[in-house]
Amino acid sequence: MLVAAAVCPCPPLLVPEVAAGAAPELAALRDACADAIGVLAAARPDRLAVLGPAPGPGSYPQGARGSFRGFGVDAEVWLGRGEAATAAPQLPPSLAVAAWLLERADWAAAPVTGLGVGEVSTGAECAAAGRELAASADRVALLVMGDGSACRTLKAPGYLDERAADFDAGVARALGAADTAALAALDRESARELLVAGRAPWQVLAGAGEGAGLTGTLLYEDAPYGVGYMVATWS
Repeated sequence: MLVAAAVCPCPPLLVPEVAAGAAPELAALRDACADAIGVLAAARPDRLAVLGPAPGPGSYPQGARGSFRGFGVDAEVWLGRGEAATAAPQLPPSLAVAAWLLERADWAAAPVTGLGVGEVSTGAECAAAGRELAASADRVALLVMGDGSACRTLKAPGYLDERAADFDAGVARALGAADTAALAALDRESARELLVAGRAPWQVLAGAGEGAGLTGTLLYEDAPYGVGYMVATWS
């Protein structure tokens, strides 16, 4: 059963070594992510599943390695504590950022596994995956990684799209209210057009949260660099 969830964005710029001189600009976002992970630890889960967008679906055991070399930094991370899983596939960037957040928080509250969520997954597929995760242990927590629209400003990666702010505002309301129905109803095509990286992981969360009776809190919502970033907790 799902007992807690934290939703965080997944830009590699969260990692100060990647951001370099721009690192102070995202300090408030890092602090909000740390607070969200603290809520997960306080829930005393039996299992933590980390979800993030990926080119295709995939699972990653505790100890799977991630790297930021593709972003110009010779730095590695591992998913959770314990022996490195050297034979495991490398973490996609979203889960590498999650691994960095957990390492920064000194996570030791529960075993960790990772799940890459295919960006083309349908809402129904995501919901089914979420229900399966929620049923995998008595007390399940989720760390859900994903960005909002990348079309919030003229300088955004996807340029300005007038629909982007409203789309992100709707997601922020749903995350802050733990509204599983609203997340499940997100339109896949609109999310694709607006370069929303978090749609599929959020819909996995919606499936996992069905009937769990959790309440939500929105900790952060802004669009630095023209990309929507949201941090929320469900508990």
